[in-house]
Amino acid sequence: MIEIINQQNRYRIHADTFHNLLEKLINFYKVKNPEVTLAFINNAPMKRLNEKYLNKNTPTDVLSFPLNEKGADGKFYLGDIIISAPYAFKQSVSKKHGFERELEILTVHGFLHLLGFEHFQGMEEEEQKIHKLLFKVSHGH
Repeated sequence: MIEIINQQNRYRIHADTFHNLLEKLINFYKVKNPEVTLAFINNAPMKRLNEKYLNKNTPTDVLSFPLNEKGADGKFYLGDIIISAPYAFKQSVSKKHGFERELEILTVHGFLHLLGFEHFQGMEEEEQKIHKLLFKVSHGH
């Protein structure tokens, strides 16, 4: 099951877009019926999470919390992706592309972390491959 949680109200989030994106990623990577949560939050709670888990006293764009285990209920829990909407908005402006595009990029990045990809160990190449496959139609690439 895919769960989309929007805990911020400043930026409009189209939950269906991200549900569909996660479905495509799950199908592409052949993950069998995972439980995955994508949450959009504000900078203050993101800063607290970043400090608690990575000892960084600053907000960040995306954090991933991989579980990759079967629960007592028999379900496969892939993990959680947390995105700071305000941080993502600021990045979308500096990168000169749309806000939703930035959220898609961060969702893919977070999902790859759930699968075990790490920075500088194939992550960038994998992201490029995914973006070519998934976004060529919807973003005209």
